[in-house]
Amino acid sequence: MESNPSTMQEQSPSCLEITMEVHSVVPPPHKSTIQKLKTRLKETLFPDDPFRQFKGQPTKKKWVLAAQYIFPILHWGPNYNLKLFKSDIVSGVTIASLAIPQGISYAKLASLPPIVGLYSSFVPPLVYAVLGSSRDIAVGPVSIASLILGSMLTQQVSPTGDPLLFLQLAFTATFFAGLFQASLGFLRLGFIIDFLSKATLIGFMAGAAIIVSLQQLKSLLGITHFTKKMGFIPVMTSVFHNSQEWSWQTILMGFSFLVFLLVARHVSMRRPKLFWVSAAAPLVCVILSTFLVFAFKAQHHGFSVIGKLQEGLNPPSWNMLQFHGGHLGLSMKTGLVTGIISLTEGIAVGRTFASLMNYKVDGNKEMMAIGLMNIVGSSTSCYVTTGAFSRSAVNHNAGAKTAASNIVMSITVMVTILFLMPLFQYTPNVVLGAIIVSAVVGLIGIPAAYHVWKMDKFDFVVMLCAFFGVIFISVQHGLAIAVAVSIFKILMQITRPKTVLLGKIPGTDIYRDLHHYKESVKIPGFLILSIEAPINFANSTYLNERVLRWIEEYEAEDPKMHSNSSLRFVILEMSTVSTIDTSGVSFFKELKQTMENKGVELVLVNLVGEVMEKLQRSNEAGDFMKPDCLFLTVGEAVATLSATIKSQSSNDV
Repeated sequence: MESNPSTMQEQSPSCLEITMEVHSVVPPPHKSTIQKLKTRLKETLFPDDPFRQFKGQPTKKKWVLAAQYIFPILHWGPNYNLKLFKSDIVSGVTIASLAIPQGISYAKLASLPPIVGLYSSFVPPLVYAVLGSSRDIAVGPVSIASLILGSMLTQQVSPTGDPLLFLQLAFTATFFAGLFQASLGFLRLGFIIDFLSKATLIGFMAGAAIIVSLQQLKSLLGITHFTKKMGFIPVMTSVFHNSQEWSWQTILMGFSFLVFLLVARHVSMRRPKLFWVSAAAPLVCVILSTFLVFAFKAQHHGFSVIGKLQEGLNPPSWNMLQFHGGHLGLSMKTGLVTGIISLTEGIAVGRTFASLMNYKVDGNKEMMAIGLMNIVGSSTSCYVTTGAFSRSAVNHNAGAKTAASNIVMSITVMVTILFLMPLFQYTPNVVLGAIIVSAVVGLIGIPAAYHVWKMDKFDFVVMLCAFFGVIFISVQHGLAIAVAVSIFKILMQITRPKTVLLGKIPGTDIYRDLHHYKESVKIPGFLILSIEAPINFANSTYLNERVLRWIEEYEAEDPKMHSNSSLRFVILEMSTVSTIDTSGVSFFKELKQTMENKGVELVLVNLVGEVMEKLQRSNEAGDFMKPDCLFLTVGEAVATLSATIKSQSSNDV
């Protein structure tokens, strides 16, 4: 297999002689199957190597590090001081002013009692403060998960016809969402959510934002009879079919407050130091609209209001979880979908702010934290929660230093639940609709969509599939379509890998794509190809056919195409072939046999360890991988084989 280092001469097309030292090709060091499996599992399940911090530490220190790893609050808690608390209390109170109206609004969006939204802004943040690793995430209900949960459950259960069953299913779906999320983190399977590509999420979020906004037309226009469907066409049909129910007073109030909220959001985006403007705007709208309704008795003149809300802390709800009956499948499916979406949003939010502030967020720990807070939440009258982008942005801009800001927010919400519930009795639903619309507008990422269009047209198609699927079919089906198209793209890349024809750049020993580097030239008698993908059962047949087609094209272009000696060597550059399977090994054997029948020699260059090892095992007879057909670089292969051709020509003469 080895060839001794020697000095070779190659005659290039420009008649320049280049001295080339040919290096030995050596087999990779031996590894047992157990060692390989251990390495593969470690890179799959523990890519961050969480156990490295325990190496070389005394037993007592290991226990401390383990406790800090499981409960991050033990890491920053002992060093907490008054300076940090001042920053956290400001940010905590600020996000509470946003969380209270949003919690009520999102609960209405999920067809749940408004008080459940406040419950969900009280307990889960406390759990996350103990288990979460991000200091910027602000926990609570989010619009997309609320919409999905409400829309999926209302397909089989009416929230008005059977409110108790609907509430039970919502808590049960939250439990399954948390169980799924925590399981992904515990089993180190977080890579599964990476199947939701950025393009998919952009299209999905934009479509869901439009659907959420369209749903608020019921409140903004004052319509009483409104469709329960989520699609664009049914909603718009319902809006114009019930135009006689439109109320100009409701429209005036709703769009006035909506404009106010959008202006406040714009001001905060243009000047981040004025973050408090957009943070306080929803609460200001709630207070002002409630006062107007109460002062003018507007509830008697067509304005729909929240009504009396229950006072007191979260009642236990573990006895309401339904693990049997005909709706168990619905709860599990709803929990799975909402769990994936909320987990994806939470992880994305955490990573975004961690990169801005130059600290690390452990994805698997975040999954366990979000999952456990939803499991606990399902037993304390809460529905699906995660890290909300709008609240987290406010939390970050307000100067949050630790997760204690979530504790401050939770305490503020607790005070509201205990003592301030009567103040929301006259809050009009139209203002809640305006708050939701202003919150989801930021999910429509037009600049991001334009960037996807510029970078990758296929990704843009995936994005459009998610967008139009959500708008015209349903939220969950739109997401499923986008994921299916993304998987189809991956399958196309796997089953139809790219092969590139290489040529030499004159005056160098560098070989590059002929179509990319126009100055590169072909070497007479050589067909040099680069395979840019792993070789497996899915693409081995295609690669065999593609290489043979390259040979046919080469011979068709060669003026000596009727001469079998025109093409002497086919060189496969293998640096990007990271792995092969048994079908890949068969591909090389069949290709070599085909080459021999044509009088052409197959040469392999730059084999990586695993590929070389498997090819060696298949070469027991010694007739497959010959030492003089293995090289480290294309340059060494061409130099050596060119010298061989010259030597043979001299002998013939």
